[in-house]
Amino acid sequence: MTDSDDLQTLVEAVQSTAKYAAIDPGLVRSLVEQELAKGRSTKETVKAVRNKLHQIGSAYQEKPIDYAQLLRRLAALPTELRSPELRAFCLEAMRNHTSTRERLGFLESFYSEPLAGIGPIHSLLDLACGLNPLALSWMPLAADAQIEVCDIYADMTAFLNAFFTHTAVNGSANSCDLLQQIPERPVQLALLLKTIPCLEQVDKTIGRRLLQTIQAEYMLVSFPVHSLGGRGKGMRQNYDQHFQGLTAELPWKVTRFDFPGELVFRLSRP
Repeated sequence: MTDSDDLQTLVEAVQSTAKYAAIDPGLVRSLVEQELAKGRSTKETVKAVRNKLHQIGSAYQEKPIDYAQLLRRLAALPTELRSPELRAFCLEAMRNHTSTRERLGFLESFYSEPLAGIGPIHSLLDLACGLNPLALSWMPLAADAQIEVCDIYADMTAFLNAFFTHTAVNGSANSCDLLQQIPERPVQLALLLKTIPCLEQVDKTIGRRLLQTIQAEYMLVSFPVHSLGGRGKGMRQNYDQHFQGLTAELPWKVTRFDFPGELVFRLSRP
């Protein structure tokens, strides 16, 4: 058996349970390679990679999301993005993911305040999106807006593509590994919502690389102000200081917005 075969066997072992089966295989492979380079055994490697995948994504899904049920319900709803029935569905569906559920109490102001004066948005890039694209109708989008989103879960991006098709949104959702490849297509607005802290669990340099590489006129970058367990002592201040370090000497004008559960920075080109 070749080294490549051994590597693939470990990737398959990591993804052999439902919790990790839909995660982008390229990400799993790169994490396996990192752990093997530390001299870990096969068993230790599988455990370590699963722990990292939990930190990156699985921790935000308390239980498996029933996409088949969501798709059945979506099919019976109006296709108009801003219809009351569809918006109600989106609000309920976003409760399936911790990151978006935490934002629902201030969803309206979350987009209206940081994006005031820069709409309508003609192109949007949402990285490590989770279920956030279900909030499109709360954003100041142009009718012809081009939407590109990505996440590590193939089942999630398949659902989002079905949502785009149902609502006739000019959008595409793809699996991605931002640790290995950062999109560089120019866009008007990029979203990095609670993304940097997760990815920094694996790569401490990824935050600054994202801010250096993404080609956007504007960017919304956010950080949680409490842990998944509800603890938040000092997190707002700590992430504010961390973000100042990430943006030091980078060509961005930064404006801060404080929300009950989230610290948001709007970056704009000077």
